[in-house]
Amino acid sequence: MQYSSIGSGSKGNGTLVRHSGTTVLIDCGFGVQETQKRLARLGIGLEDISAILVTHEHGDHAKGVGPVARKGNIPVYMTHGTFRGCKNLDKVDIHWIIPDSPFRLGSLDINPVTVPHDAREPCQFVIGNDAGSRIGILTDCGHITRHIVTSYAGCNALLLECNHDTHLLSVGAYPPSLKVRVGGDYGHLNNHQSIQFLQAVDTRQLQQVCITHISENNNDPELVRDAVVQELASDIQLTLADQSDGLPWHEIDISHLEGSS
Repeated sequence: MQYSSIGSGSKGNGTLVRHSGTTVLIDCGFGVQETQKRLARLGIGLEDISAILVTHEHGDHAKGVGPVARKGNIPVYMTHGTFRGCKNLDKVDIHWIIPDSPFRLGSLDINPVTVPHDAREPCQFVIGNDAGSRIGILTDCGHITRHIVTSYAGCNALLLECNHDTHLLSVGAYPPSLKVRVGGDYGHLNNHQSIQFLQAVDTRQLQQVCITHISENNNDPELVRDAVVQELASDIQLTLADQSDGLPWHEIDISHLEGSS
């Protein structure tokens, strides 16, 4: 199973997971032409996308969902609440997600995990396959719950939000109301919260961590890297996805999975 990113940050997000002929795009915060350009860098096109999964309705995650889905004739999976919050979904093939109710999509098992965020019915995703690989995607989450820790246990790869440093947010240029929103219990994970998550979750099968949704205004990639690397075993690969370049394809090594021969 492989994963990549077409871009990660407040200006647009999109994550790809593929396995055995099934490729899903999680969120699409870019227009059609920009999405196609970013997909092409990864060697695929809209015709290769099996489905679009939507975490929530905010524009940096959902702005391009309708146009891209129509252009590529791609089915879209989202919760009822996200659908009510989204715009421009006319003539899109919508499939309903029930939070915390896993479903099968091609060769992938999709588990939509309820998270605390200031959206109508947000969820994030843990995606697996029959070989036992598990990829956890966790962004746009105001705080870590026991349910999240349980749901993401045993992942082989984690795409984890480190949105902001609390000090940089407090002294930054954001207006007070936005600082409260971003740093609140229904905003975004700060660096310390993400480290606490890594300390709490079962990481015995973890091979790779990719830090995502790093604020360009309220964080520093090197600050994130230095903080996170101290919490990871030496054999766990650490990468950072960025806004302009996203992340190239990464693959889980199934020979290292528990129970593999």
